[in-house]
Formats: sequence, C-alpha cells, structure tokens
Amino acid sequence: MTTRNSPLISADDLHGLIGSEHIRIADVRWYLNRPEAGRAAYAEGHVPTAVFVDLDEDLADHDGLGAPGRHPLPSPQAFAARMGELGFGSDDLIVAYDDVGGSIAARMWWMLDNLGHSGGAAVLDGGVQAWRAAGYDLSSEEVMHPPRRMKLRTKWTNVIERDDLARRLGALTLLDARSPERYRGEVEPIDPVAGHIPTAVSAPVNDNLDAKGRMKTADELRAAYRPLLEDGRPTVVACGSGTTACHDILALRVAGLPEPILYVGSYSDWSRSGMPIATGSDPG
Repeated sequence: MTTRNSPLISADDLHGLIGSEHIRIADVRWYLNRPEAGRAAYAEGHVPTAVFVDLDEDLADHDGLGAPGRHPLPSPQAFAARMGELGFGSDDLIVAYDDVGGSIAARMWWMLDNLGHSGGAAVLDGGVQAWRAAGYDLSSEEVMHPPRRMKLRTKWTNVIERDDLARRLGALTLLDARSPERYRGEVEPIDPVAGHIPTAVSAPVNDNLDAKGRMKTADELRAAYRPLLEDGRPTVVACGSGTTACHDILALRVAGLPEPILYVGSYSDWSRSGMPIATGSDPG
C-alpha cells in the first residue's frame, strides 16, 4: 500500500513512480458541451500508463445523489465496482489529471478521498501541461489494466442536498467555484437560469492557480480563503454540477483550512428545481 500526505503530486515525482506495481493514473479530461472531446484528447496523447476515466459515465450517475443536477454522485458501491473494472485497486496510489489546472481531476480525487481509499489519491499539479513542460512524452497507446478489487466506504460524507441547504442559507458560508461571469449571471452556457444561489460568495477555481496553471502555495491560498470563511460557521462549496467545486475543496486541503461540505447537485440542481436565484456581484 502506498500513501501520501499531499493531495498534489508533481510531474517529476509522478514520472519516477511510473512502472511501480501500485501506481495507477487516470486521465479525466472533460469539456463542457463536448462529451466526446475528452476521450479524443486521451487518444491523441496521454501520460504513459494512464487510463481514460469519463466524468459523465464513470464519476456520475444520472439518477444518483444530487439529481437533477448534471453530475450526481453514483452510489459508493457502484463507484468502487467501476474503479475496479478500470484496473484501480485498493492498494494503488491513484493520480488523476486533466488540462484545466485539476478542476476536473479534483472530482475523482475527492470521491476517492471521501470514501477512504486506502492507497491514497492525488492530483497531478499543473496537469498534462506540467507533464509536457517537464520534458516528458505522451503516449497514444490505449491502456487497459486487468480488473482489480476496490474496497471503499459505503456512504458519502460531508455532502449536503438541496432542501437542507435551502433551510440553512444564511447560517453557513456558501462558496461558488464557477467563473465570475457565471456567478454574476452575465453568461450561462448550460443551466436553465443565469445567476447564483442566494448568499453564495464567488470563489472561482481559477483563483486557486498561479500563472503556470499550478496550485498556489498554501500561504497564498490561506490568505485568499480566510477572508471568505466565517469562524464557527460551516462552509459549503458549490459550482455548476458538483465537479469543479471539488477543486476548492482541494485548495482548502492544501491550505490546511477546515474541510468544507460539498453541495453535490450544485447550481444545476438548484436552477432546475425552481429555487430563488440572485444575480450581480452581491451575494443576495
């Protein structure tokens, strides 16, 4: 069994682990409104030994926790079974990456971490761009590992559903990980109503990253997040579909700040359910 204290791994450290018995890599590239583009990017070139993991098919269940949001969680049992089918085992260190600063890969990291994956999980800091910048090649060979046994906890924790969130608005801190333009309601590419959940504070994923697309330092993240958090109040993170919000969770973990609660359905669930919407830069 391999475990790590950090939720991030550098390209150099990952390169040094490739070929080890208990290392598995997941390519989790995904693009809004382009369902086949992630798999196409994988086929064109991926980190050697990486398996493609589909956000829509492998990390979500249309009828799962968070419906009618766009990426509800599958049952822990179904998720564990699917990971095993893809060749991820309980003793494997699983590294996920994408090409958008980890904002998609963080969803897989969070799922494994939340369910107590014993081998450990990490996100490749800087994603595929950092891999290439370090001078390492990509592979176009499709990878299929033999099935392994994946044992995880049987219940999601640190999650909140719409009705509970609605009752508690104003008594908790709600962070919105979407872009500022979507938060303000100026654009909305996929959900039915533009705006944000009332009382939500904008905490966009891109603010977690430096100019190279890598996670900012713990000190920088603490300085950014502490003014947003209120002492003694629980913090909930949301985004469009419960995916990129996990990057805010990842950033808070790196910063050493208290673990927030994930609103799995996020804005896609909220906006599809006739709930009140706020617009503009004010939380509402």
